[in-house]
Parts: sequence; structure tokens; C-alpha cells
Amino acid sequence: MRFLPVIVIILALDFYTFQAVQLLTQSFDQPIRNVIYLLFWSIPVITIVYLIFFTNPEFAASNKGLQSLLRAFIFIAYLSKVLIAFPLFIDDIRRSLLWLLDGMGITVAGYDGERSIFLSRLGLIIGVVPFVLLAYGMIRNPYRYKVFREKARIKGLPDALAGLKIVQISDIHSGSFTHKEPIRNAIDLINEEAADLVFFTGDLVNNVADEMADYMDVFDKIRAKYGVFSVLGNHDYGEYVRWKNQQEQLNNMEKLKGVHKELGWQLLLNEHRMLQVNQEKVAVIGVENYSAKPQFPRYGDLAKAHNGTDTASLKLLLSHDPSHWEHQVTRDFKDVAVTFSGHTHGMQFGIEIPGVIKWSPIKYMYKQWAGLYQKEDQFLYVNRGLGFLGYPGRVGILPEITVLELEKA
Repeated sequence: MRFLPVIVIILALDFYTFQAVQLLTQSFDQPIRNVIYLLFWSIPVITIVYLIFFTNPEFAASNKGLQSLLRAFIFIAYLSKVLIAFPLFIDDIRRSLLWLLDGMGITVAGYDGERSIFLSRLGLIIGVVPFVLLAYGMIRNPYRYKVFREKARIKGLPDALAGLKIVQISDIHSGSFTHKEPIRNAIDLINEEAADLVFFTGDLVNNVADEMADYMDVFDKIRAKYGVFSVLGNHDYGEYVRWKNQQEQLNNMEKLKGVHKELGWQLLLNEHRMLQVNQEKVAVIGVENYSAKPQFPRYGDLAKAHNGTDTASLKLLLSHDPSHWEHQVTRDFKDVAVTFSGHTHGMQFGIEIPGVIKWSPIKYMYKQWAGLYQKEDQFLYVNRGLGFLGYPGRVGILPEITVLELEKA
């Protein structure tokens, strides 16, 4: 009964958009029309079944993969139906106005059936295009890893550090994964680079540490000459979960820290590690989540993490949220050569054609949202994320493995 209002709303939307399907298929043979109608009405049936069964915590927990796919399919389907409804609504307003004016004795052009057919077709096009794109992104792209290669020309970089190769990954979101084997391909791509350093810039899980349980034997295979270093992202703190008490949340945090250690990653919690690389000192600095956006946590303490790095020839910063860069790094810590961030996922949706266009709606929220940025002598790299969150796919913005090489300016 608690889902009755939702069911009423979705059925109302279904009946409303069905008029476009009826109008445009009226000239089809009856068997073809029956198949189209069956496909159309299967969507609300699937939705109602989902609401009844998959919102049960016990059933949902044992069918995580299927639940994720169903949730995404329902979202895509009803997003498309809402888009279809807009032109139909415009046509209904037009016809209602004609009827009112006719009742008032005002003569205007009569009902135009062709215009209604045009608006129905327009509605279907508007609805079908995003449905196809989002369905394709969900089927084809969630594990279609792409290696992005960039070079940063660092002012004052010692000769001994020229050519230093850094691989970055970010935003794994292990709680969203439904397949294990494709992720091994990503690890192979990482290790094939024979990197000097591997950086992970936060959001290992969606909510809880246990989400990593099935993937420990995958991510523990990552190797780098001088080590794998990591930081926390906003999702890693478990703040999007209703805990029984604060201690339970703290226990989860400690468990997650243990996960990093078991993986062989050096988790940096407002601290740094000083490395000896070809007789030069390299400071790898890591802060907890620091965001200039009020809706995200700010636990990072760069002053604390930076303290003691004066003797380093090169300073590299791991900070999950790219808004940290202009908010603090470029203003107060100008000796940090490169900052590595993630967080945005490139919104998992956009258009990227190298040398032509790079666009995503996330650009209206984050000035730096994907790729390499430079301000005076400092660089920022924003990784597009290895995993996914919410929508289990990607359209135009593929999951990323970053390979950044340092050169002398």
C-alpha cells in the first residue's frame, strides 16, 4: 500500500504517453501493434514488480546486480516517458484552447490532426534518443576503460625526476560493481604501464567498507616502483548511511582504513611520505576530503600534511575534490607542483572529441572537471573515475586510467 501513490502516478504517465503510441501505430498491422503495445506495457509491470520485491532489504541484498539493472532501466524508461509527455501536453493545451474559444463563439482554425501526429512523433523522438543513449551507455561502457595520457612540464624539475611516470585512478565505488572479471582488465592496463607511482584519489566505496570484500583480490594486484598511495573521498566516510550510533560509523571507518592497508596502499590522512627517487626527494602529500562546496565534507588539513616537506625537490598532492585546488592550493601552497583529484566522474555523461569538444553538464558545477589544468606553474589533473555511481553506465565519458609523465619546463 505504501507504493500505491507511486503506482498511480506511473500508470497515469503510461496511459498519457500511450496515446502517442496509438496515434503513430494506427496504420500498422494488428500483430505488429500488439507486439508494440506488449513492449510498452511491460515497463509498468516490471516497475511494479520491482517496487514490490526489490525494495525488500533481504531480497535486494541477495540480488544486487539485478536490482541495479532494474533500477537503471526503470529510471531510463520513465525519463523517456516524461520527455514524450511534454509535446503531448502542448498539443492537449492547444486543443483545449481551441475548444474554449469555440465555446465562446470565437472562430479560429479548427483541429489539425497532422499537427497532433507531428507532436506525437516529436515526443517519441525526444524520448527514444535518450533511452537508446543511456541504455547503450549501461550495456557497453561501464567497464570500457580508457587510458588517458598527459605530460606536465614542471618548472624547476630536477633532471633526475624528468620522465617520472604516475598512474592515477579514482572513484572506484566498489559497491556499484556487478562484475569482477572486467575489473581485472583495468588492473592489467595499470600494471602494463610499469609506473613509478600509482595514486588513488578517493571514493573506494559507496557507503560501507564491506563493499570491497569481493574485490580485494583484484585491487591488491596493483604495483608501482615506489608504491601505491591513496586518500579518502566524500563517500568513504559513510555519511550517506543511517548508522545505529556514531561508534558504528567510526568502526566502519577503521575497517576501511584496514582495507587500504590490506591492499598494500599507503593511505594518507593529512600527512605525507618522503620518497627517495633517483637521489631526489619527492613529497607525496595526501589530505582527507576538502571541498569548496558546502554540501561536501571538509576534513582536509593541507597545512598539517604539507609541514615537513621543505626539503623535497618535488611536491605532489592527492586531494579528492578538485575545488580544493583553486580554493586553497594555488593560493597558499604554490610549491605544490601537481594536484591529483577525482570526484566529478565527468558526470558519466558528456561529449569528448579530442581537439574538438569536451563538454559535460558537470562543468557548470566544477570549473575543473576532467583532464589536465594549469595555473601559472601549478597543475591539476582531474580523473574521470574508474567506477560509476547511481546510473550504472557512461555516455561519452569513459572510465579512466590516467598516465601522467613529468617533464622539465
